[in-house]
Amino acid sequence: MAKKTTKWATLVAFFVMFSNFSWAQRLLIGKVTDGTYPIAGATVAVKGLSGGTSTDSEGNFSLSTDAESGELVIRILGFTTRTVPFSTESNLGTLVLTASDSQSLEEVVVVGRGIIDIAEDRKTPIAVSTVSRAEILNKGVGNVEFPEIMKNTPSVFVTNQAGGFGDGQNFVRGFDQSNTAYLLNGQPINGMEDGNMYWSNWSSIADIANAVQVQRGLGSSKLAISSVGGTVNIVTKATDFEKGGSVRFLTGNNGYAKGTVSYNTGLNGKWGFSFMLDYWRADAKYAIGTAGEGQSYFFSVGFKPNERHNFNFMVFGAPQWHDQNYSKALVTRYNTDAEGNRTTINNPGYDITGIKGNSNYGYLDGKGLAIRKNYYHKPVANLNWDFNINESSSLSTVLYASIGRGGGVGPLGSGLSFLGQQFGGGGYLPNGLINWQGVVDYNRETIADGIGSGYNGTMLRASANNHAWYGLVTNYNFDTQNYFTFNVGADIRFYRGDHFQQLVNKLGLQGWDGSNTNRGDDYVVEKTFKANPWTALFNPAGEAYRVGYDNSEQLNYQGIFGQAEFSNETVSAFIQGAISNQSYQKFDRWNYEGGEAKSDVENKLGYNIKGGASFDFAEGHTIFANTGFYSRQPFLDNVFVQNTVDFTDPVVENEEIFGLEAGYRFTIPNFTVSLNGYYTSWANRFLLFNGTYSDDRIEGAYLITGIKQLHKGLELDFQAQVLPQWMIRGYGSIGDWQYDGSSPFRFREEVNSEIIGNGELPLSGVKIGNAPQTSFGLGTKYNILSDLSVDVDFNFYTDLYAQVDPENVVEAVLEDEVYKPEKLDGFGVVDAGLTYAFNIGTQRLKLRGNVLNLFNKEYFGRKDGFGYFYGLGTTWNASLTYSF
Repeated sequence: MAKKTTKWATLVAFFVMFSNFSWAQRLLIGKVTDGTYPIAGATVAVKGLSGGTSTDSEGNFSLSTDAESGELVIRILGFTTRTVPFSTESNLGTLVLTASDSQSLEEVVVVGRGIIDIAEDRKTPIAVSTVSRAEILNKGVGNVEFPEIMKNTPSVFVTNQAGGFGDGQNFVRGFDQSNTAYLLNGQPINGMEDGNMYWSNWSSIADIANAVQVQRGLGSSKLAISSVGGTVNIVTKATDFEKGGSVRFLTGNNGYAKGTVSYNTGLNGKWGFSFMLDYWRADAKYAIGTAGEGQSYFFSVGFKPNERHNFNFMVFGAPQWHDQNYSKALVTRYNTDAEGNRTTINNPGYDITGIKGNSNYGYLDGKGLAIRKNYYHKPVANLNWDFNINESSSLSTVLYASIGRGGGVGPLGSGLSFLGQQFGGGGYLPNGLINWQGVVDYNRETIADGIGSGYNGTMLRASANNHAWYGLVTNYNFDTQNYFTFNVGADIRFYRGDHFQQLVNKLGLQGWDGSNTNRGDDYVVEKTFKANPWTALFNPAGEAYRVGYDNSEQLNYQGIFGQAEFSNETVSAFIQGAISNQSYQKFDRWNYEGGEAKSDVENKLGYNIKGGASFDFAEGHTIFANTGFYSRQPFLDNVFVQNTVDFTDPVVENEEIFGLEAGYRFTIPNFTVSLNGYYTSWANRFLLFNGTYSDDRIEGAYLITGIKQLHKGLELDFQAQVLPQWMIRGYGSIGDWQYDGSSPFRFREEVNSEIIGNGELPLSGVKIGNAPQTSFGLGTKYNILSDLSVDVDFNFYTDLYAQVDPENVVEAVLEDEVYKPEKLDGFGVVDAGLTYAFNIGTQRLKLRGNVLNLFNKEYFGRKDGFGYFYGLGTTWNASLTYSF
C-alpha cells in the first residue's frame, strides 16, 4: 500500500510542478449578465489556452492570463456561448449572454457532426432531455452507475440489476435497454446478439462523456436502430484543442477508491493529443460479496490539416471484474425430508441474509469467493473524418472496431440447492452464505476419481462471450442554403461471436468430463483459467480446454438511410427512411459429428420510416408531432435454438413497431416547460422465459410468440432559473403499459430440448412489468457562494409490476382465474451533493461530495416475477479534482 501511495504522490507532484510554469500575467475582469440579472457559474476561459474561472454570485469574474491578446469564451448551459475579443484592455465591462431555448449539444460535438444525430429543441420535433458534462461529473462518476445520470428525465427508470458494479438496467417508457438504442459518437453499441447494454464494459465512460442526450420515442437518428423506447446519444471527448489537464481522487463507501489523470497537449500546429488513465477498486458496492476492480484508458489523436478536413482517432477501454449479487426471495425456501420437515436451505431469502447479505458469496480458506462474477475487456477504437466539401456539402465518416473478451463465472455441475440435499449442512450456511468448505469436502469424498460430470460434483466455470465487431457509418449532408437539407448514408457492420465454457476453480476435484460428439468418451479437462479481464484478452481457453458447449455465430448488417428536412423561422419538418439486411449464421463444435457444423445463412430485411413537424405559432410557443413505423429484425438469440445450429420452429419473424407522439413546449428566458403525449404499439414480439411446466414441475423454457404491447402516456418536465444562483427543475410521467390479446406458447423441456406442451396465454389488460408506470421528480441547485453550491434531486416511483410469469398465467387459466402480476409499493430516491471550487494561482481545485439514499426497504426483496433489485440503501462518495 505504501508503494501505491508513493506512486500517486509522485504523479500528483509531477503534474503540479508541470502546471505551474508561468510568465508575466495580466488580469482580465468583467461581469456576465442576461441583460437584467447577473449570471452565476458561467465558465470563462481564454480560447486555445488552459485554465479558466467561473463567475461569482454577482456575475463577476477575474482571470489571469499571459496572453497579450486573444478571445475570451463564456459558456453556461441555457445561454448561447459568447466569444469576446481582447487586446490591451483589462476591464471588459458588462458582457450580456442571450438565453437559449435549448440544451443544445452543438457546443460539445467536436467530431462526427454529420453522424451524431443531435436533436435541437427549437427544431427537432421529438421529446428530448440533455445531461450536461457538469452534471455527469457531479452525479455520474465513481461508485454510481452511469445510467443514474439519466434518472431525472421523464419516463426513465434506472435499476441496479445484480447489485454489482456495472450491472445497471435502464428503462425508457417501459422498454428495457435492449429495446432502446445507445450510440457512442454515432456508433451503435447495443449488443449485436441480444440488443442488450452491459454497462460494466463501459465503466468510466462518465469520465470522457461531454454530454448525454436522451431522445424518448422514435428519436432523430437516421440509422435503422432499436429506438422502440428511445435513443441515448453519448457524446464523448475527442482531442481537446485547449491545453490543460486534471488529477482527481475519489473515495466512497465500502472501501471505494478511484484515481484519474488526464492531459491535453492542445493544438500544436495541426496535431493534438489527449489521454486519460484511471484505476478503481472497492471491497463492495453495498451488499457483501460485490467487490470490484478495474482500469480505464482513453487516448485520442487529432489532426486538422486545414479548415476542410478534421481527423480524430480514439481508443477507449475499461477492463474490469466484479462480484455479483442477484435478487432474492423475501422468504427462504428449505428442502424437506419425507415427513415434510425442514432440512437444509434450498434458496436463501432476505429473512436470513438481511439487506446486505449475498447468497452468491462465501469464504474458502479464509478468502471471499463468489459463485457469480463478471469480468470483461472491450477495447473500442474509431477513426472519424469530417470533410467540409464546400459551403453546401459535407461528409462525415466513422470507421470503428471493438474486440470483446471475458464472461461470467457460475457453477458447473450440480449447483448448491441440489447439493443441499446430499451432504450435511447443505450448500448454504444458516446466514445464507455459501458453504464452500462443504462443497469441497463433498467433491473430495463423493466424486469417483475426482472427475466431475453432468450433475455429479460442482466446479466454477466461466461462460466466455468473446466477439470481434467492425463497422462503418457514413453520412453525406447537402444544405441548399434555402430551407431544405438532405442527408444520405450507410451503416455497415460485421460481427463474429464465440461462446464456450472454461474451468476457473476445481473446488477439490481433479478435472471435468469434457466428452462430446467429436471428442469421444473419457475426455477429461483439467486446466483452469483466471477470471481476469487482461488474461481473457490475451489467453482464452483453446478448443481442447473447453467444456459445456462451444459455438460461434456471424452477423452481418448492411443498411442505407436518407432524410429530407425543411426548416425556417417558424416551421420545421422532416421525413426519414432506412432499409437494412441482416444475415445470421451459426457454427457448433460440440453437438455434431465431423468437427464444426454450420447452419445455412438466413437473411432478413428490415426497414423504418418516420416523419414529424414542429410549429412556432408564437414567440416561445412550439407544438410538434411525429410518427413512424419500424419492421425490426429479431435478435440472434431468438433465431436459433440454444447451443445448436437449428433455426427455431416456427421461424421468428420481424417485430413491428408503430409510434405516435405530440407535444407542446413553452420557453421564455430562464424558464422552459414541455408536455408530451405518446402511443407505441409493439407487435409480433418473441419472448423466452425459463420456468417449470405441468404438475411434474418439468424444467425448461416457455417460447411465446405473437406478443403485442401497448405503451401510452403523458410526460411533463420543466426547468426554471428562479434567481441567478437558484435553479429548480422537475418532471412527472404517467404511463399505461399493457399487453394486448392472447399469445401462443410452446414449452421446451431442458434435457432433450423437445417441445412437450403448448397453449394460449390470455394477456389482454395485464400490466407490463419491471419499470414503474408512474414517476415524478423534483430537483434544485443553489449557489451559496460563487464557488460553493448544493444540489438535491428527489425521485418517486410507483405502479411497478412484476414481469409476467407464464407458469402463473397457465395456472390461473386452469383455475378459471384472472391473472394479475404482483405490484410493489412506491418508493423514493434522494440524491444530494455539495460542490466547492477555488483557484490556486491559475489552477483550479474542486471538492465534491454526494449521497444517494433509497427509501422503502421492501424493494430490496423480490416478489413474484422480479428478476432484479435496486440494490442500494445509502451510498456516498467524495472527490477532489485538481485542474491545470
